[in-house]
Formats: sequence, structure tokens, C-alpha cells
Amino acid sequence: MKLVAKNVLIEYWLERSRSVFTAVQGVDLEIHDGEFVAIVGPSGCGKTTFLNAVDGLLPIGGGSLKLEGKDISKPGPDRAMVFQQPGLLPWRTVLGNVIFGVEAQRRMPRDEAAAKAKQQIDLVGLGGFEDAYPGELSGGMQQRVNLARALLTDPQILLLDEPFAALDAQTREILQEELLALMERPDERKTMVFITHSIDEAIVLGDRITVMSARPGRIKEVLDMPFGWPRNADAVRSDPRFTEFRLHIWHELHTAKPARLRAPREVA
Repeated sequence: MKLVAKNVLIEYWLERSRSVFTAVQGVDLEIHDGEFVAIVGPSGCGKTTFLNAVDGLLPIGGGSLKLEGKDISKPGPDRAMVFQQPGLLPWRTVLGNVIFGVEAQRRMPRDEAAAKAKQQIDLVGLGGFEDAYPGELSGGMQQRVNLARALLTDPQILLLDEPFAALDAQTREILQEELLALMERPDERKTMVFITHSIDEAIVLGDRITVMSARPGRIKEVLDMPFGWPRNADAVRSDPRFTEFRLHIWHELHTAKPARLRAPREVA
């Protein structure tokens, strides 16, 4: 499913100051079927705002935003969002949380939803935890539930808003590996738009990396990653081109933001 943004403008009306706040301006981007596009940019540059517009949660103020040639005007079953915080219902089990979306949408009978949910739970590495409650799970396990819930709706585009940002480095890398494994399954591969503050994560996961400027968010550069599929995270990190891309993107982000930044040291 192809997503095309042309000269997208997103603005907010600030009632207190009686003024218009421009969050995103002049964004042009094409995302093709089955592609993994990572978006990086300074804090507050409009990355999440753009993602919310793709999900249909925010209207655009100018330009066009189309999915398969049709204007995006509202949320739809062809898209699913995975947020930074899992947002699980504490009184529901893992299985109950995973089926909640399709249950609310009445998209399939409960027995069918439960059977398919168990497949997704196995896929994200949580087999055997169907009856556990969120409070009994680690942060990484909760985020796996979040991902399984989104996958069960069988979206054509998966929108991920810093889904691993709140996790420790080890868990984050494990989930990166699992996301790579998911992308390598022909029957499960989705078009993915992935927001991250981690340059390393963007390089490891992305087919392309979109670098945004400081607010109002514009696209400074789109980089094609040469690592291909199937992809091994350790092999990507040890490739000399990994460091070259990392430094180049860091420079782009450094020049995109007026405040002085410290160079990154940790590999996430």
C-alpha cells in the first residue's frame, strides 16, 4: 500500500496566544508497499504529528496525504499505531488485551479472534503468557503485547511511534531483532513507518531513513540503506558503512537544531 505526502502542512491554533503554530511544513515523501521507513529528527520537529496525520487522527492544513490514491481523512482498519507506552488494560490478560481492538471493532467472532491472537502472541515471543496480566510482565513483554495487538488487526501500514524508547538497551536490541524477523516473513511483512530518536536503530531497521529538520518539520534528506534483506543487526553494526551513515545523520541532526548537542556514544 503506497503512501504519498505532497507539500503537507500541519498547523495548530493556540487559543491562549491567539496564534497559529506551524508543526510540519512542505513535507514530500513516498512510502512504498512493504517498505520500512525510519524517521529521525530533533525533539519537537513534528515527527509524531506527521505520524498522527497518517493515522487519520489529525487533519492536514495544506498539501495532500494519500493512501493508495485516496485522501486520508480519518483512522481506518488499513492502519495501526504502536505507541511508546503500551497502554494495556490492567484488568485484561495478555490474550484479552491482544483481542481488544478487533473485539471493539467487531471484526471477527471472539473464538476466531482468540485463535488468531494466540498465533500473534507466539510470533512476538510470548507463547505461554496468554493468561498473564500486564502487571506481571516486564516493560519489554508489555510492548510485545502492544505489537501483537496491532498486528492482529492485520493493517497494511504499521505506524510505530518510538515503540522501544522506554526500554533498556538489551531489551531494545532484542525487540529490534524480532522486528527484523517479522519483516523477513513474507506472510507477515507490513509497510512500516517507524519514528525513533536513535540513529543506530534507524540504520539497523530501515530500508530508508528520512531526516527531518527542526520545527517546523521539513524533510532535509532521505537516505537509502544498502544492507538488504534478510538482515542481521550485528552484521549491520559491524559494517563500515554503519559508522559512515551514523556520522552523516548525526551531522544532519546537529545542523538541524540550533542548540548545541553532544555526540552520541551508545549504540542502541
